[in-house]
Amino acid sequence: MSAASPTLGDEIPTFVVESVSAENMKLMALLLRDPNPIHFDLDAVASAGLGSRVVNQGGTTLAYVYNMLEAWAGPEGAVRRVGCRFRGNVFAGDHVTAGGVVTCVRILPDGIDVDCDVWVERSDGVRVITGTATVGLPAPATREATT
Repeated sequence: MSAASPTLGDEIPTFVVESVSAENMKLMALLLRDPNPIHFDLDAVASAGLGSRVVNQGGTTLAYVYNMLEAWAGPEGAVRRVGCRFRGNVFAGDHVTAGGVVTCVRILPDGIDVDCDVWVERSDGVRVITGTATVGLPAPATREATT
């Protein structure tokens, strides 16, 4: 489904991460200067009662939503707003899917604003992020021709 002419209820094509990488978590912790050891130290994960796999950074998990929206909106689109709640953890090796559905389409003089419900879901069905987003899209060519 293209973002060219969004309608209420349209599903946004998903963004899938087949297996969240523990090595990428360590790299992101280093790049972000994130000192929380649950992202790179299995002993810290166990001590925190979080199991036996390192935990993905919340911002990295949220980035999957942005990746999905940007792929759908294309190079002329713009993610205007995202508001999310973190509801669970993503662990090394998890398969996750970012998804969304169009909840409102507003025609503006210079384009279209599309509101969406968005989420990131682990393969066990747990939605670890839920929220909303607004994506700005350019006016369709037919609309531009009439103005």
